[in-house]
Amino acid sequence: YCFVPIDNPSILEESLKDQCIRCNIKGGLIVAHEGINGTVAGPPSSIDSFISFLKSDIRFKNIDIKLSTTDEQPFYRIRVHVKSEIVTLGVEDADPCRATGKYVDPKDWNQIITDPDTIVIDTRNDYEVQIGSFEGARNPCTKIFREFPEYAERELMKDITAESSHEVAAQNHVGDVKKKKKVAMFCTGGIRCEKASAYLLNHGVDEVYQLKGGILNYLEKVPPSDSLWRGECYVFDQRVSVRHGVEPGTYSQCRGCRMPLAPEECQEGAEKYLEGVHCRHCFDSLTEKRREALEQRNRQMALAAMRNTEHLGFKKTKGGRKERQSKRLQTDQREEGSAKAVRVEDSDDAVS
Repeated sequence: YCFVPIDNPSILEESLKDQCIRCNIKGGLIVAHEGINGTVAGPPSSIDSFISFLKSDIRFKNIDIKLSTTDEQPFYRIRVHVKSEIVTLGVEDADPCRATGKYVDPKDWNQIITDPDTIVIDTRNDYEVQIGSFEGARNPCTKIFREFPEYAERELMKDITAESSHEVAAQNHVGDVKKKKKVAMFCTGGIRCEKASAYLLNHGVDEVYQLKGGILNYLEKVPPSDSLWRGECYVFDQRVSVRHGVEPGTYSQCRGCRMPLAPEECQEGAEKYLEGVHCRHCFDSLTEKRREALEQRNRQMALAAMRNTEHLGFKKTKGGRKERQSKRLQTDQREEGSAKAVRVEDSDDAVS
């Protein structure tokens, strides 16, 4: 991801889409006036070409890029969208181009979060936190990232503004911050912390830290024996979760509600689970129309597997007619081996 002013996001949208198509790259990219964000994957040579293309633009010469590998293409198609924000916080006074929290390298992160005067915040959504987080981290219990400012106003500020570790200031509104504790925050790859830390700094919180490169950077660089991470890390692609070393995790994803599912939640006989259709989280709320559509999708995927083709669902042609989009696996991906993924960043708007 990269926070940088972009005057005409639509022009960048088209050039990125064209480059991804030329390079046989799939994934999702978001472009806004504030920058670029997303995750893409493809053969190693294609990813190298895409990175060179990005960095040839002076605006992205310092773009934060994270690389990982996977045996299979984790995305079905390429999508590039223009939006109002590259990660949606929904407030105007959180500008990472002006100020963000102090970056903490993974090797120094444990020292920060074990300090008793530090409040550690997991800025991700509740369904992400449920499968893994750092020891002692607070869960804001947000469904979407734009709920974070409300959480900060309602619960976080009274602790940050405490006159001591035992006394709470009489007023806890963000604008009335007095003496503060330290705040250390983290997310999957860093981008949500850029916005959240900018928000707190803009409202008077002076000492804000953020994990550089996010959880993924920590899992890649900190050995399990030294790690304070517990569980797995949710990711916005077909891997669903990763473990230490950024190795594929054990979770799968419900097609009905997109909730991450532990192995025992999706095994044969699991409560209210039907592969590709519903799980215990959405069984009672899934509409009949949605259920039928998912069952139909399952049948299409089974047929595609029998024919040794890749199921990509449907796409609309220029005339509006829906056309089956199922094609042979790309031979160049088979020849080059594992796909190389560039996580430009995660967000609530990520497409997987």
